Parts: sequence; C-alpha cells; structure tokens
Amino acid sequence: MDVKDFDYELPEELIAQDPLEDRSSSRLMVLDKETGSIRHRIFRDITEELEPGDCLVINNTRVIPARLFGAKRDTGAVIEVLLLKRRENNIWETLVKPGRKARPGTVLDFGEGLLTGEVVDIVDEGNRLIRFSYEGIFEEILDQLGQMPLPPYITHPLKDKNRYQTVYAKYDGSAAAPTAGLHFTEQLLEQIRQKGVEIASVTLHVGLGTFRPVKVDKIEEHHMHSEFYRIEEEEAKKINRAKESGHRIVSVGTTSCRTLESAADENGHLEAKSGWTDIFIYPGYRFKCIDALITNFHLPQSTLVMLVSALAGREHILAAYEEAVRERYRFFSFGDAMLIQ
Repeated sequence: MDVKDFDYELPEELIAQDPLEDRSSSRLMVLDKETGSIRHRIFRDITEELEPGDCLVINNTRVIPARLFGAKRDTGAVIEVLLLKRRENNIWETLVKPGRKARPGTVLDFGEGLLTGEVVDIVDEGNRLIRFSYEGIFEEILDQLGQMPLPPYITHPLKDKNRYQTVYAKYDGSAAAPTAGLHFTEQLLEQIRQKGVEIASVTLHVGLGTFRPVKVDKIEEHHMHSEFYRIEEEEAKKINRAKESGHRIVSVGTTSCRTLESAADENGHLEAKSGWTDIFIYPGYRFKCIDALITNFHLPQSTLVMLVSALAGREHILAAYEEAVRERYRFFSFGDAMLIQ
C-alpha cells in the first residue's frame, strides 16, 4: 500500500494555532464507518451520540514539560533538548538540536546549573542518551525549567500550559498530548457518567514516533517506535463488562485505541498488564476491541490517518477530510474532532 494513497490537500490557515476558550465548543464531525455518511455537531453534543452501557476509554497520561534549552559548558552554544523517554534512573533518551554539537562526553547546563546533563551515547536515528545530575526532585526542576513540547506546526506561544493537558491527566510520561481528550471538560465527563456510560482509563505515554513522518514509499515497510502502556485490573474489568454485555467500546484518541488493540486477546478480552507497544494499524487490520473512535484530524500521509482509515475505510476518511476542509474545520492538535462509529 502506497503512502501517497493517504494524502490530502490542507490549506495552512486551517491548522489550529490556539486552543478554544471552551474545550467542549470544538466542532464534531460524526462519521458512519459503514456508509460514509456525515453529520456536523458541536463536541459537547457527544453525550447524545453515546448510549447507556457504552464504555468510554480515556488515556490518563500527563505531558511533561519536556523541552529544555541549555548551553554547552565548554563553548556556551545554545542546545535544545527534547526528552523522549526515561531509560533508567536519570538517563533519558532525547532529541537534541543541533545534534552535531552533542557528541558523547558533552556536558550541558540548564537553568544556570540547576540541572546538568552529560551525553553518554548516540542511539537510533541520532537520538542522544543524556545522564542528568541535580539536587532535589527531577519533576519539580523540569516543571521550573521545561516548556511544553508543542508540535512544530503550532507556532503561537501557549499562554496556559494546562491547555495542552487533558483535564484527567494523571501519570507523567508523555512527550505529546493525547489530543482527542483535550475536548472534554469535567462537566461534560459528569454528564456522560450520568447518562450511564462507563468511563475507563488506560495509560499510554505518547512518544514522538507516533507523529514522525513515514519515510518509506510502502507503508508495510514503516516501523513504529515503541511506547509504554499500562492497564489496571479494575479498568480492564470495566471494558470487559461492556464488551461482554454487547455494548460499544468507544476509544478517546488513537493512543487509547493502540493500547486496547495491543493488550486485547483475539476475542477483545483484556487482562491487567503493562509493557511496550509498537503496533502499527493500517487498512486490512481487524479490530479486536474498539467499536468507535473519537479523534482529531491528522496530518496527511501520517500513521494516524492510516489508523482511522483502517477503522472507517480510506475512501470514507478522505471524503470526510475533504468535507472538513470545505466546512473550514480546524485541524491537528488544537483543532476540531471526529467521531467514527
């Protein structure tokens, strides 16, 4: 299957640069995955699209302020470091710009020495392993020095870093937000519960591999980076209960979807477990667990467009995206949403 089969034209002005003041006031496109029919709604209307007994599955990962700006100790040259994943104790796999100035042995200072790092190795795709040294609690220092790692297509500064977090973010570890969840408010979640919809949580720490461009011509040759996930026993029971009762599993975002599809057995049954997943979902994949998906609008030729195409069919997705462009929907992380059911 050719990567170019998942391309579409997007005017640059439709890329959302700022979050809406009211999270739940985004637009919502409702796509019937069987027929391709489309309806236009507001996100807060999601309560009317969900049914009692459905299980809504959210990803409770929390984005860490993973972008650091420091200086080489010997030259003072400015270095940008993006934390990707913790390897062990104080050693992190990172993306460094400019990489040529960060050879093994390079020492970096952040926040006038509040945090220091030494490059200890170069790994896949030129990523650097950095061992950090500090006094106190790393997370508190990171909160003080770090910036939110907004995607490169967002050029406006973020006024409130909490707007790049879901309201249910709990466990630190992501380098990017599970953006489909950004549309929910506490009030909306309570309305969903009152309707009789079960809400279950999973954790998948989002890495940048999900968003990296596909550099091969044939999608079957693309390899996803691995990401850590965890499903607690009580949450697995909620999902299994809904599944066994004939109700729908509605995944909030592609990260929740990839977690469930990685952990489920062939019958869609889940056990409490944790591990690493590099699952790549594209057309031809048979979904084991999820029945419906709430998601944002994704980049052309991305693995995420391929995932939603696996659920709804490539033709239906590309037609829906064309409709979204015509209707001036807002795209990508701070953009509008789609419900595929």
